[in-house]
Amino acid sequence: MRRGGRWRFALGALSLMAAGPVLALEAKEAKKMAEQKQAEPRARARALGVAPGIFSPGPHNGITDVAGVRVGHTTVISGDSVRTGVTAVLPHGGNPFRERVPAAIHVANGFGKLLGSTQVNELGELESPVLLTCTLCVWRVADALVAWMLEQPGMEDVRSINPVVGETNDGRLNAIRTRPVGEKEVRAALAQATSGPVAEGSVGAGTGTVAFGWKGGIGTSSRVLPAKLGGFTVGVLVQSNFGGVLQVMGAPVGKALGRYAFQKEVEERGDGSIMMVVATDAPLEHRNLRRLAERATLGLGRTGSSMSNGSGDYVIAFSTAPSLRRAFGAERLAGETLGNDAMSPLFQAVVEATEEAIYNSLFMATTVSGNGQKVEAVPLARVREVLRRHGVGQTEAP
Repeated sequence: MRRGGRWRFALGALSLMAAGPVLALEAKEAKKMAEQKQAEPRARARALGVAPGIFSPGPHNGITDVAGVRVGHTTVISGDSVRTGVTAVLPHGGNPFRERVPAAIHVANGFGKLLGSTQVNELGELESPVLLTCTLCVWRVADALVAWMLEQPGMEDVRSINPVVGETNDGRLNAIRTRPVGEKEVRAALAQATSGPVAEGSVGAGTGTVAFGWKGGIGTSSRVLPAKLGGFTVGVLVQSNFGGVLQVMGAPVGKALGRYAFQKEVEERGDGSIMMVVATDAPLEHRNLRRLAERATLGLGRTGSSMSNGSGDYVIAFSTAPSLRRAFGAERLAGETLGNDAMSPLFQAVVEATEEAIYNSLFMATTVSGNGQKVEAVPLARVREVLRRHGVGQTEAP
């Protein structure tokens, strides 16, 4: 859970104030998770001296450093088998249908479900919040999102909405066939979405995910370009649930810890998925947003993923530049966009932010038991040792 989060017990349920609502969480399980959190302090990548690249992050080092972007989570934990949730990313504070933003979706490996992708790439625009959840919850989440949008002011005559909902499969820790995310959870995530620091790790859509054999989850990071390069901000949020051979800024952490793909059995193939959401305030249209999205996969590769056959690897990129907002039904579009020669710094920024967001998703995740299995958080003390041996980072305690 996010650093500094406070636990509050009420009526036998637990609410993690920093990470949004935790629904249907039994007091016994909540107590165990709270004790576990105290016993295993987590840290973001920079607390370990892991700071990929050359550009500096924004004040929150998260996707919400892009002005107007808001993020909300609902974490769903019930009994000993349900470990899942939903994460909402809103592009700005207005009505996303009436004020559409330029957008593009890049499919690096299409083993997954990403509702709304064809229309986004056909029209080059996003008209809904982006929601992330578990695989078999996608359609329930999309239905709830449409219902929520139809209720918004100015939507009385709308007869078509293109909801964008992505997923990863958390069926190892979560009783995914119960499809436990629905309208209540979606509305809660949307209602509490904020522009401040983003809760990371085992929260929201990352509650039950697994990455590199360790507990995965939600992670985020950002980069701010120097003024001479435009001063633009790029933010990335990931839902990590994939495999491979973990490396941290080149250090072979997965091999050193003895946990990596193809190590023991044929079944260990590094399968899984990752959703990557990229936001920027740079004035980019669809074509260059697609190019920006493609570069995010370079950050993914730096962490040790080979985008295996069974991994759904997707990037959703959008621009929040107010000058490029598109009114519903507009016959002409206005606003200047960046030229191709201005893209290289943004490419560098998205690679760096994606890489760090994935590290944050791992380092902030807590050990989770569910569905008859237990997935441990990556041991940060041992990670520090590996990094030290390879000249990366620092060795102070979190």
